[in-house]
Order: sequence, then C-alpha cells, then structure tokens
Amino acid sequence: MSAVDPIESGEVFAFVPSYNHAPFVEKSVRSIIDQTLQPKKLLVIDDGSQDGSPAIIEKVLNDCPFECELVARENRGLSATLNQAFGMSDGDHFAYLGSDDVWLPDFLRVRAELLAEQPDAVLAFGHAYLIDETDRVVDCTKDWARYHEGEALSNLLEAVVPVTSGVVFRRSALEGMRWNEDAALEDYELYLRLARRGPFASGDDVLVCWRKHAYNTSNEFAKMLDEWLAAQTAAAPDIGLDMARLRRAQARLRFLAVSIFLRHGDKRRAMACFRESWRSARNPAELIDVIARLVTPGPMLRSLQNIRKNRQIEKYRSAAPKI
Repeated sequence: MSAVDPIESGEVFAFVPSYNHAPFVEKSVRSIIDQTLQPKKLLVIDDGSQDGSPAIIEKVLNDCPFECELVARENRGLSATLNQAFGMSDGDHFAYLGSDDVWLPDFLRVRAELLAEQPDAVLAFGHAYLIDETDRVVDCTKDWARYHEGEALSNLLEAVVPVTSGVVFRRSALEGMRWNEDAALEDYELYLRLARRGPFASGDDVLVCWRKHAYNTSNEFAKMLDEWLAAQTAAAPDIGLDMARLRRAQARLRFLAVSIFLRHGDKRRAMACFRESWRSARNPAELIDVIARLVTPGPMLRSLQNIRKNRQIEKYRSAAPKI
C-alpha cells in the first residue's frame, strides 16, 4: 500500500478517443467510471464512428458520477483527436484509454501515486494484459517487455514502448508538445521527445487490458517498424542523436525485429532484417540464439512457440481478475 495520500496524488483528466468500437466501448467507459480514484473529468470524443458508438457512450455517461462530456464529430484521425482533447484538458495529469481497452479499478490511483512519489517523472506506466474479442487473457507484456529503470530513451530505441492505454502523463510535461498528425503511429515520437524532459516511472503491476484484434499480424508489425524508424529519424535532432548513433540505433531495432517477425511466422521479413542488422547483436550468445531460430524449420518453430504461449496464457488467466 502506498503512503501517498490520494488527494496529494493529483487530479487526472481522463479521455477516450472513440472510433468504431461499438462492441467494446461501453466496457471501456465503465472501467473509467469505476476507478477507485475518480478523474476530475471524463471526456469522450467520437471520431466519426459509423457503428452507433455515440449512442452507446451517451447512455453510459448518464451513469457517470463526476463531470463528463461527449463530443461527436467527423473523422479527423487519432492524433488530431488527441491534440483536441489535450487542448480541452486541465488538472495535474492526462490519461487516455482506447475505446476497446479496459482499466482495472485501481489503475488511476496507483499511477497517480507513482507520479507523486517521483516528482521528476514525466509519465507513469506499468504492464498490460492482452485480451481478445471475448475478454480472454491471451498474453501479458511482463513476458516480453523488459524495462530498464532510468533509461527511458534507450528503452524506446530498442522498442520497449509503454502500452499507451496504461500511461498517465504529467500534464505539465506535455505542454508545448503535439501528437504528430502525419504519423500513422500516434505515440512513439511523442515518447521519444518526452524522454528528453524527464524519466518514466514504471510499475511492475498489471492494471490495464489491451485489446488484441485478429488484424495484429506480421503486416501490421512491418508497418509499425517503419513508423518507429521514421519517428526516430524525425526526432533525432531534438533528442541528441547524431547520424552515427541514429544508424546504430536503427540497426539494433531491425535486429530486435527479427525475433518479432519470427513470432508472427514471417521468416522472409525476419531474414531481411537479419541480413541488414546482424552486426548489432550485443554478444555471440544473442547472435547464435537468433540464428538458431532462423534455421529452425517453420512448423517446429511454430510448435515451440505455441507450447510456450499456451503456458503463458494459462498462467495469466489464472491470475488475472475478471474483466
């Protein structure tokens, strides 16, 4: 139990950017209403949904015991929606929840207390359960996101990125910044720039559920990798990366991407990344491990991955709270 008084942990402005998540948005909004630390205000902006989401949201907000607002308008994209919401916000902290994701009841309280305990931190985050369309836990970031305390920029450059629905931002740290409306991936470049303003406070707990859809495929990861590389290039002059360090960081990111493509069963892309980046292995053991997986026949590799994944799923399903 934290010794921080909840009153001293700061007021949180909570935001939901809603877009075509009618089957899930009620649960998302209710998970904010049910927080043990109530937000100062809940704002929902529906970004031109065509599936009846605004009517669902309006009905749920009728049960909200604190200040809330729904703005329904034409589609402008996620980053533009985030910029609009931040411009409408106040309070000490800013947090947003995807309209298909879920906060567990203590999320805001624990994250706000963590920020109070670390006054120089620009944001606080922790781990996330991955859930499917039926709310079943299918994974947890604890198994593959290894965050090294006090090394925010180094973590980001190696694709150890907070799940954004699991982040509470210190609002003052975001002043003067904007989400890049030209980027398909809204959060990564912002994190890179924030890492120059202060440390990230991390918790080892799991207080958010991140919805994993059927379209999370190798093609989606390839697009994400491209966005990460583009964001690094765009932010490099402002975050202290000269051209030589940028090239090293991007080669390392491609090397780490080899294992992710293999998890998706995409050996072709994995091999392409490996050829470009094998010199970025930190030591011979790391290089040998990746080579071993590259030469393992696809069916055998998938079988081993499925065995490991099923063990993880059972472990987290037995520990996870009812969602």
